[in-house]
Amino acid sequence: MYIVQIASECAPVIKAGGLGDVVYGLSRDLEIRGNCVELILPKYDCMRYDHIWGLHDAYRELWVPWYGAAIHCSVYCGWVHGQVCFFIEPHSNDNFFNRGYYYGGNDDTMRFAFFSKAALEFLLKSNKRPDVIHCHDWQTGLVPVMLFEMYKYHGMENQRVCYTIHNFKHQGIAGADILWATGLYREPYYFNYDHLGDNFNPFALNFMKGGIVYSNYVNTVSPHHAWEARHTDISYGLGHTIHLHQHKFSGILNGLNYQMWNPEVDNYIPYHYDKEDLQGKEWNKKALRERLLLSNEDKPLVAFIGRLDEQKGVHLVHHAIYYALGRGAQFVLLGSATESGINARFWHEKNFLNNNPDCHLEIGFNEELAHLIYAGADMIVVPSNYEPCGLTQVIGLKYGTVPIVRGVGGLVNTVFDRDYDQNTPPEKRNGYMFYQGDNYALESAMDRAIGLWQNYREEFHKLVIQGMEYDYSWNDPGTQYLEVYDHIRHK
Repeated sequence: MYIVQIASECAPVIKAGGLGDVVYGLSRDLEIRGNCVELILPKYDCMRYDHIWGLHDAYRELWVPWYGAAIHCSVYCGWVHGQVCFFIEPHSNDNFFNRGYYYGGNDDTMRFAFFSKAALEFLLKSNKRPDVIHCHDWQTGLVPVMLFEMYKYHGMENQRVCYTIHNFKHQGIAGADILWATGLYREPYYFNYDHLGDNFNPFALNFMKGGIVYSNYVNTVSPHHAWEARHTDISYGLGHTIHLHQHKFSGILNGLNYQMWNPEVDNYIPYHYDKEDLQGKEWNKKALRERLLLSNEDKPLVAFIGRLDEQKGVHLVHHAIYYALGRGAQFVLLGSATESGINARFWHEKNFLNNNPDCHLEIGFNEELAHLIYAGADMIVVPSNYEPCGLTQVIGLKYGTVPIVRGVGGLVNTVFDRDYDQNTPPEKRNGYMFYQGDNYALESAMDRAIGLWQNYREEFHKLVIQGMEYDYSWNDPGTQYLEVYDHIRHK
């Protein structure tokens, strides 16, 4: 099968979050299974060019229709860790992708509307006719719209679209200028509720809604998050649209790239280990303590790794630090805050706890340190307010680090409570879960985890191994995506 992924990220060359990991990991898995997979990405000035091999001109004279005229683009081709990637570079005064950032411009909707148009124009002009075009998040929500309203009349009537939503919170809200820029034009038609009209603002167009309405298949990144999107307010206003299109909507759990995240081969950690021999994990714990100047005593080590924002439940992260210390455990945090108030709060805590031999807060992000924390910690807390899939808990399981999670989104599909999960046999349970968003709920789960480590070390060891036995690679999700592709090809 010939598959083209159109996305705004692909790890490790362009990575702002989990989207990049998924785009690369899924593409790699599909290619290993014998499919032809190509990626189309923006050519940002700030992407990691050191991860691209053999970058060369692929299509020099791409003229993309825009506002009744056309913008000249160059398309480059290179290999990102084995994956064929095409990078689109527009030559215009708009400087769409020469900003020193991936997202955050006032004109982001216009930037990615242009990218979507350019990606389709490149497929058209280069005579690429994939069986399936796979788009991701609001940034490419206009791809199926333009494909089925415009490009199918120019020789692309057989292409089918799978649209994956990684985060409902960001939907791409724009005005009528998008229609005139892309050549869609007909304002009353597209502002209609059945097309791109935002569900609550009659004067706005919604890119993500367009993706849902026009795609042949839509999914989000875990089965439970798909249920939440349909039945709770986690879809941020798109619930009714999903209800209308529920016949083509599902949840497919993200996979994890075990070439990158695997304690048996991880280049970032000093000692390798597996579930048969966990001695290396103990040595990594000692190495982590030495690096962060923590005391080397017989205590459990609890960690948090992730963004410090409301989605990740920062109020509970803050409480977890002091609760762990109060229960005789150590705590390590690695995270960066995008909001200034949260950033200031955690810098205050860092300064306050600076000389505590049982605590270290690292504000920022460091890939090497993240790997060492996963390998050295005994437990990892993931107290998210919402979590479409979550990779933190899955990485934790692979590294023998017991997850303590809130029962939302993909966390429900991957973590099974040691004490209370009635649907999972005891020998398959792998962590701890709480449901409410208050301190007491978090404490109850942390208390059970820390207590097991302190009082029943053999039982804790058994729980670690049960977690490491889970396979959250791309094996199963890759199969599910291929079934979706096959389904929409033959509709």
